[in-house]
Amino acid sequence: MRSAVDSAGEPGAAPPFADWNDAIARAVSALGTPGFPAALEAALQGLVTHQMMNGFHYSPDGRAFDLHNDRPGTDRRIIVDQYLAGTYVLDPFYDASRHPDGPPFIVMRKLAPDDFEQSEYFRLHYAATRIVDEVGFRLTLDAGHVGILSLCRVGEAARFSIDELARLEAAASLVRALGERHWHGLPNAAAEPAKAGTPRRIEHPLLTNRELEVVTLILKGHSTQSIAAVLSLSPDTVKVHRRRIYAKLRISSQGELFRTFLTDPLISAGPR
Repeated sequence: MRSAVDSAGEPGAAPPFADWNDAIARAVSALGTPGFPAALEAALQGLVTHQMMNGFHYSPDGRAFDLHNDRPGTDRRIIVDQYLAGTYVLDPFYDASRHPDGPPFIVMRKLAPDDFEQSEYFRLHYAATRIVDEVGFRLTLDAGHVGILSLCRVGEAARFSIDELARLEAAASLVRALGERHWHGLPNAAAEPAKAGTPRRIEHPLLTNRELEVVTLILKGHSTQSIAAVLSLSPDTVKVHRRRIYAKLRISSQGELFRTFLTDPLISAGPR
């Protein structure tokens, strides 16, 4: 995730074919049981080493739910609880889940906006997870839900090499088929009133729809040039919008912008 260029270091060797077959057979045998995620992760660990497998699923109306996360204590509060409380709306993987024709295999460092690492979201949330590289398998679930099952390199680990990414992408269709079979019932559970929650939106009564679009892109880590390209505006027009937004909100920095919108009630419920 640190740049578009792969870090130095030789990729790990692919497992012998017989070992991979055995590991996948164990995952298939565990489908529909609590042991499936661990069996799948063990197979993927043999394919490419990683420090964490986790995932979320997203409803068509913009809600986020836990797919698979077994992190304890502080890790869970940052990686899961804080994310589900609202920061997921700034996650590039969440954006990928919103597109019906999204790719089956997602590489964070290729997907993230150009100024992602300069964003307050990255500094205050993503960096706190200690994730240094992340890839995701897109799962098509029931009721229009989309799951993203992620493999992460954490802490001092090297980023995924080009060969490792190619190996994971080659396995994506199998991983997706297994994941979709195992987690297909989750959207029904998510529909229960106690679990439903509310969609999270970036909204503010003082801002126009266009200004909210600009705010959202700023918070996600887009530069002025990138915002201009996404919204088909000139960079100068984007700068005017940014000045007006800051003036209306009586703020002077991106940090204040983040704090304004990443607190209740201004990451709010309801339709756009």
